[in-house]
Amino acid sequence: MRRASYLLISIISILSAPLNLRSAEQRPIDVIEDNSFLIEEAYNQEAGVVQHIFSATYNNDSRQRGWSFSFTQEWPVFSQDHQFSYTIPSSHFKDGADRIYGIGDILLNYRYQALEEGDLLPAFAPRFSLILPTGDRDRGTGDGVVGYQWNLPFSKKLASRFAMHANFGLTYLPHVRARLGGSTAALSSKHSLVSYNLGASGIFALFPRFHLMLEWVGTFDESIDDRGRPARSFLPVISPGFRTAIVNEDKLQVVLGAAMPVGLNRKANNQGAFLYLSIEHDFY
Repeated sequence: MRRASYLLISIISILSAPLNLRSAEQRPIDVIEDNSFLIEEAYNQEAGVVQHIFSATYNNDSRQRGWSFSFTQEWPVFSQDHQFSYTIPSSHFKDGADRIYGIGDILLNYRYQALEEGDLLPAFAPRFSLILPTGDRDRGTGDGVVGYQWNLPFSKKLASRFAMHANFGLTYLPHVRARLGGSTAALSSKHSLVSYNLGASGIFALFPRFHLMLEWVGTFDESIDDRGRPARSFLPVISPGFRTAIVNEDKLQVVLGAAMPVGLNRKANNQGAFLYLSIEHDFY
């Protein structure tokens, strides 16, 4: 019992103590930035800094069970005003009788730092994404068309330990054809699909290098049902979690995180776990 108490005190001491002078000069909420899970923060990469983001989601819903993965790499383009990134998703799970596996549709993203955060103004960095048809429609990992996505992220640090973020987005998929009734041979007629998403989060810096997170995302999803008709569903998810900077040096930051997303209605899947790893470092 005494050893466990010593271990807990040691962990808290490591997380609460600044690792270097940079951490000591920052507010607790400033130490970890641009490391949210389901919500996009409105902070572009600084010049000369690249970020690699790995995430894994385990879905334990009775309708879908298995893992989905994502890798994102973010690069500044000459300055912090412009940012290019790409996202590679993959899936390995069962959806009813179907086995869904393989690479999904890759996103190429451009984001502009329209507003830098000030005393009154939030940070604002609108994003446009080109969705490439790299997934497999027969395996259920892609839609088979070039798509487009827009997202409007806002971020504001309201106190030395608290920040909020908000997202408003739209995804447009033109002329989509879907499998009917799980068959690989029968396809629906073409439909252009428009989905909307919104979300918000609150982050509290319990320690400079350990933040508690609560994220909410609502997606107004348009898809093609088994009869070949467009159908709309509202998919709300709430996700409590945490993130911690296990390395926080001048030229290297490593952030680990975990969350437990929960669907708030029958349409939204219950996801058992969300795991997160970010490696951010100078590239020159």
